[in-house]
Amino acid sequence: MYDDMIISGFGGQGIMLMGQMLAYAGLEEGLNVLWIPSYGPEMRGGSANCTVIISDDEIGSPVISHPRNLILMNQPSVDRFEKTLMPGGLLLYNSSMVNRKPERTDVKLLEVDATNAAHEIGNRRVANIIVLGAFLAANPVVGEDTIKKLIEYQFKKKEELIRINVQAFEKGYELGKEGLKINT
Repeated sequence: MYDDMIISGFGGQGIMLMGQMLAYAGLEEGLNVLWIPSYGPEMRGGSANCTVIISDDEIGSPVISHPRNLILMNQPSVDRFEKTLMPGGLLLYNSSMVNRKPERTDVKLLEVDATNAAHEIGNRRVANIIVLGAFLAANPVVGEDTIKKLIEYQFKKKEELIRINVQAFEKGYELGKEGLKINT
């Protein structure tokens, strides 16, 4: 098993947390992982992305020229990374923050209205966890239960944060399953 992805958006959208959670989940499941963050000096509001590789074998290189998966949270990320996706790969994007649909016809597109779904849940800051749930519905590279345990660990001091993030993950998983039916 080998899978890789680039996750991209604005600083402050939880890009790094999504990547870390995928990497930690891979570790929890006994896999080899690599997580590389990349962001400008401005951090919040600037461009941020990370690379995640999960494999049951040794990881030979941290460089991904043509990722198998893209998780894109805003229009500048679509503009920057869309062309790099491997043909047949998965391009998941937050339609709330993208004003031009991706143009690729040789990839699987998964549109998730994550920002609006987060508002419906009652906390706009959980859009990243919604996207994480949708991604894992489309590509179960790590288990749902592993992510839920990591959410409990990540937010262990605040019961309300655990509840809303688990709710966001489950909502995203549901949206991911629905989106897969539409796009396949």
